[in-house]
Amino acid sequence: MSTEPDLVTGEAVVLELPIAQLASRAAAFAIDVSVQAAALLLFLLALAMSGVADGALIAALALGFFVLVRVGYSVLFETLSRGRTLGKMALGLRVVRDDGGPVRFRQALTRALSGAIVDFGPVLAWSAVALFVSLFSPRSKRAGDYLAGTVVIRERAPRVPAPHIAMPPALAGWAAQLDLTGLGDDLALAMRQYLARYGELSPRAREPLGQQLMHDVATRIGAPPPWGVPAWAYLQAVLAERRRRAGGYGVTGWSPVPADRPAVQPPAEPGEPTPPTGFAPPG
Repeated sequence: MSTEPDLVTGEAVVLELPIAQLASRAAAFAIDVSVQAAALLLFLLALAMSGVADGALIAALALGFFVLVRVGYSVLFETLSRGRTLGKMALGLRVVRDDGGPVRFRQALTRALSGAIVDFGPVLAWSAVALFVSLFSPRSKRAGDYLAGTVVIRERAPRVPAPHIAMPPALAGWAAQLDLTGLGDDLALAMRQYLARYGELSPRAREPLGQQLMHDVATRIGAPPPWGVPAWAYLQAVLAERRRRAGGYGVTGWSPVPADRPAVQPPAEPGEPTPPTGFAPPG
């Protein structure tokens, strides 16, 4: 199953989730078609029981509702649920932008119109187009995904225990004085994901992501990092202190940097305070 390691979310966390393949997308599509067909059938039954005798009016109403269901279903669900229809929810799939951000109305509408006209056709008679394009796409994209700049990912992954984030001893006193009321759950989750995947990231991606997260956290809590403290240690200290105040684990536990690495300190600049001790810089 292919993956896209350079896909990044709006929280600057690398998405190491596999790209959704044809089989899972087809199953999700079948669920969505079933829901749309059921909605159309119920509307036709209600229309038949309404007593309307004008054949032209019935045809116009049926056609209008068909277009509404065919296009509006995907647009509504993907816009409100950030890329998931009922079928995608059932299969653990989500549509995201090529840069990893959530889809907006424009992308959802483009995908829905392309699906109704190009990929699947008004009555699903041209579904071979979507099949052909997806088979030859490295990211299993259909034509609508290319036009909208989107990709479908699998967001359902095996559950693993959350790692114990250790408090860097040199930052314990500093962290205890922080005001963490501005640190929301969304950013805390991004920090945890970054630290948990620290060793799997390439230095080219790891450093910019860490710096961006550190900047976001410092802006939220109003506390820049002490001089000489690397981004991972700053994030680790803030997250460990947040967990401690919430009644979680204490100052021991997991660290993204191997414990057996020798502590190497950055040289102090003239006039600068001595940097904190106890950091093993990432290698």
